[in-house]
Amino acid sequence: MERLFYDEMSDANGECRPHYRTFARWLADSPPELLAQRRREADLLFHRAGITFTLHGDEEGTERLIPFDTIPRSIPAHEWRMIEAGCIQRVQALNMFLADVYHEQRIIKAGVVPAEQVLANSGYQLAMRGLDLHRNLYAHVAGVDLVRDSDGIYYVLEDNLRTPSGVSYMLEDRKMMMRLFPELFAAQRIAPINHYPNLLLDTLKSASPLDNPCVVVMTPGRFNSAYFEHAFLAREMGVELVEGADLFVRDEQVFMRTTAGARPVDVIYRRLDDDFLDPLAFNPDSVLGVPGLLSAYRSGNLVLANAIGTGVADDKSVYPYVADMIRFYLDEEPILRNVPTWQCRNPKELSHVLANLEHLVVKETQGSGGYGMLVGPAASRAEIDAFRACLKANPSAYIAQPTLSLSTCPTFVEKGIAPRHIDLRPFVLSGRETRLVPGGLTRVALREGSLVVNSSQGGGTKDTWIVEDASC
Repeated sequence: MERLFYDEMSDANGECRPHYRTFARWLADSPPELLAQRRREADLLFHRAGITFTLHGDEEGTERLIPFDTIPRSIPAHEWRMIEAGCIQRVQALNMFLADVYHEQRIIKAGVVPAEQVLANSGYQLAMRGLDLHRNLYAHVAGVDLVRDSDGIYYVLEDNLRTPSGVSYMLEDRKMMMRLFPELFAAQRIAPINHYPNLLLDTLKSASPLDNPCVVVMTPGRFNSAYFEHAFLAREMGVELVEGADLFVRDEQVFMRTTAGARPVDVIYRRLDDDFLDPLAFNPDSVLGVPGLLSAYRSGNLVLANAIGTGVADDKSVYPYVADMIRFYLDEEPILRNVPTWQCRNPKELSHVLANLEHLVVKETQGSGGYGMLVGPAASRAEIDAFRACLKANPSAYIAQPTLSLSTCPTFVEKGIAPRHIDLRPFVLSGRETRLVPGGLTRVALREGSLVVNSSQGGGTKDTWIVEDASC
């Protein structure tokens, strides 16, 4: 009988895959009491570090510790090199697409991407039209969500170009594993990732034409779901963490209030959405942003990472065209595949989706965090009927995809070790060159049978090991 899911640790014959053999031997030799003790230590350390996220809609409170699993997700180095090349290719094309749609719009004129998919998109910002950015870079930090289907092939599930999060969990997971299981790192060559904050700072500094720009991390505040990450990255980079109230604009220059007086700010790594950045230009009710920020940005006195208006490129209705972008801008074939996608704005495709809702995953084009989506095979009849009504009322707000058989990885659960579905989010930094640290954030759906890995939907995280082939 053919297996429904690709098992990351074991092949179809039940044999341990080469890059997992060292870990499998260690696991077999480790008494259950030791494993349980290490898991308790991990929970305690995460609690002390305050590694949290916000769980929306929970009546008992919003702050939760991010669930962490001590069985790593392992990837052989030769496989990672393909993933890395594919992510770099994809993000380069997306940056070229953004520069194009805010300037010449060649891809629209060539008929590759429909004009209405771009110009009528809520993520398209007219304020960015004709604005030249240093190095033509819009998405300095990108997250590419990958899944592996039952065929063993990696597919890109979506691109994250606005304010991608999760890298702090990637780094803290590695710290935790190195502290709890040093013998595993001594027994094999696992590629390091602890240099990510240095790469990020270098990327942010290179986004400015100045020799030594002042960089800050801008957060909406401590009630934001990713506030731990904002504070973590600012601390790791050695830069200031600021809120909108800490900044002001004078003569089209942004300044930071300090005890020593006003200090010019050159680069803002912003972790809040476009609408809240400047109440004079976007949402007038926003108290999170800085009045006049857009004026300083358009004058060239400020770099925003990521740029305003990047949302038009990671909208799920634009996602189906990324392969065409790669061919158009780079004259290359895509290294990583897209998931087949039906655009519900198209009447024929909508008819197919409505007729097959129980078999499909339906997502809001502007949705994120696992919210606003239907997983047909796991949904009740009432949920399917409710989604059917939403689709008929506003079809252009949705896309649909087949339900992928996400790969599984052994995971500690209450009953012991069991397979759980996972994905992978590598983080791509675009500066003088496009770079990744080896690995990324592996998210795991802790509920049995669940395909939704988001922490907001009960998911957890694993450390991701890129294992050198020579040690297999």
